[in-house]
Amino acid sequence: MSLQIAVAVPFRQQGARELGEGEFVVALSLDREWFSPDQAKRLVDVAVGRGLLENTDGELRPTFDVGDVEIPEGFTPDTEILREQSTFEQLLDLMVSGGLSKQEAVAETNETQRRLGISLEAAAIVVSRRHGIDCSSVLESVQSELEAS
Repeated sequence: MSLQIAVAVPFRQQGARELGEGEFVVALSLDREWFSPDQAKRLVDVAVGRGLLENTDGELRPTFDVGDVEIPEGFTPDTEILREQSTFEQLLDLMVSGGLSKQEAVAETNETQRRLGISLEAAAIVVSRRHGIDCSSVLESVQSELEAS
């Protein structure tokens, strides 16, 4: 998985188990020249959403052993990995395919989040279940995100 490889490289390069978000972004954008700084920040969001990184107060920690990742000679990640959907985007797609309009789904999720004081993803699960929409395919990602925060 090229996303996992791209996440592993900065940690291996620095010989660190934890990196500040800024260090991680610099490693991908300036050191490796794989992404622009904005794209590297997007990669952080995608990797957190996929459960590959934990972000605690700006400190990034991989959720896997970076030493076990095989990095092919001359590896360069495809920017396609930045297009992966966040967990909330996946939940939103499920709600829309389950019959809610995108506007309804977002509005109800935001209201649920505000009312219950929970994360956006947890609120989206509540809304999905309220409407009988199966969201089991993303429950593990949401649980990982909740445990990381």
